[in-house]
Amino acid sequence: MIHNSTHTPVLLKEVLQFLDPQPGTFFIDGTYGAGGHARAIQERIGGKGRVLAIDWEKTGENYADLAQILREKKLGKADGLLLDLGFSSEQLGGGKGFSFQINEPLFMIYDVNQKPVRTIIKELTEQELTEVIRHFGQEKYARLIARAIKNRVRKGSIETTFDLAEAIKSAIPWNYERGRIHPATRTFMALRIYANNELGNLEKVLKDIFKILKPGGRVAIISFHSMEDRIVKNYFRDYAKEEKVTILTKKPIEATEEEIAVNPRSRSAKLRAAILTPSR
Repeated sequence: MIHNSTHTPVLLKEVLQFLDPQPGTFFIDGTYGAGGHARAIQERIGGKGRVLAIDWEKTGENYADLAQILREKKLGKADGLLLDLGFSSEQLGGGKGFSFQINEPLFMIYDVNQKPVRTIIKELTEQELTEVIRHFGQEKYARLIARAIKNRVRKGSIETTFDLAEAIKSAIPWNYERGRIHPATRTFMALRIYANNELGNLEKVLKDIFKILKPGGRVAIISFHSMEDRIVKNYFRDYAKEEKVTILTKKPIEATEEEIAVNPRSRSAKLRAAILTPSR
C-alpha cells in the first residue's frame, strides 16, 4: 500500500518524463522511503498497473536483491525501475543514529542484522578507518579524524552520535570548510556508506538490470554522491557501447533553482536514465 506523506520527491517531473509510466504497466520503486515518487507513478499506471515498493528499513528487502525478489515472488520482469539514493529526512531521529545533530545510539544501519558503526570503529585499525573516511567521505582530514576516533575509543568509548561528532570536531581546524558544512558531515556519510555497503548494492542492481527489467524497460537513478553518479554513468556507458541500452540523459539532470528553493535536498541530486534495447 502506498501511503500519503508531506515528503517532497526530488526531480519528480523529470523522473516521470524519463520513466514514462503507461496505464497497466509494472514499475518498481527500489528506494520507497516516503513514497512520493511511487504515488506519482501509481497515478500514471492506474488501477490495473502495479508498483512494487522496496524499502530496506520498512520491508526488510534490499533493492540490490531485486532480481531474486522478483523471481521468488513470481512477479516477472518490470517495465520500469526507479532508485532514489538520497538519504530521507524521515530517517533522521528514528533511533538509528544517522544524524550528528540528534543524540542517539551509534547504529547507522538500515538492517538490524548488520554490524553497527559503533562496532565498526572499534574493529577497524586506524589506517583502515582513515581509508574509509577518505574514500567514501572524500574528507581531507581523514587521518586526523581517524586518529581522534581511535584515541577516544581506547580511552573510553564512542557509543552515541554526539560522542562521534565530538571526536571529529576535536580533530579538525576551527574554520573547517569556512563553516559551510558541519565538521561531521563527510565522516558520518562515509561510515554510513561503508556500513551499509551502499556502493556495492548499487553495482549489484546495475549488474542485474537485465534480470529486473523487460526489453524496452526504463531505469532512472537519482544519486547524491559523486561516487554513486560515476558508477551509474560508467555502467550506462558500457551497456550503451554493447547496444544493450540507449542512454536518455546525455548529461545528468539536475534540479532547477526553483526546485532547490522549495526543496533544498535536491541541490546535489543527479538523475541519469536509460532504456533497455527492445527485443529484435
